[in-house]
Amino acid sequence: MGLLDFVKDAGEKLFGIGKAKAAMQEVAAAPADEAKIKAANDAAADAIMDYIKSQNLSATGLTVTFDAASSTVSVFGVAPDQATKEKIALCCGNVAGVGAVNNMMSVDQSEPEATYYTVVAGDTLSKISKNAYGDPNKYQKIFEANTPMLKHPDKIYPGQVLRIPPL
Repeated sequence: MGLLDFVKDAGEKLFGIGKAKAAMQEVAAAPADEAKIKAANDAAADAIMDYIKSQNLSATGLTVTFDAASSTVSVFGVAPDQATKEKIALCCGNVAGVGAVNNMMSVDQSEPEATYYTVVAGDTLSKISKNAYGDPNKYQKIFEANTPMLKHPDKIYPGQVLRIPPL
């Protein structure tokens, strides 16, 4: 799948809480300190990993790294299926502060890849479904493809990247 682009300022606010917040504040105080930069990157990667786990997604050998200089997350491991691989990548990218995800994961069970769509103001899942499938009533397929990250079909936001699975 390779590199996916995301809206850097949209998404879950994971870096502003807990260990990630403390590490980011230390880097702000000493921006040239390589040890503090590494600690902040590691704390951000840990926050993303915790978010993935909170969504009940897992993969064998799952590893997440973050590079603040490029705002890029790299994710490695073996997912049980294509949908899980794609959802893990979305969890990594739909985080405020992440501009790209380098998805280096593989899958146990190969399936066709989904396409991706970045939500803009005024979008609904029905509207996205009509554009993607020609039928607004297939919005549920998009909703299901993005659970558990989406909790309700009406709760999408501009900048969010969604999976659009093949029919």
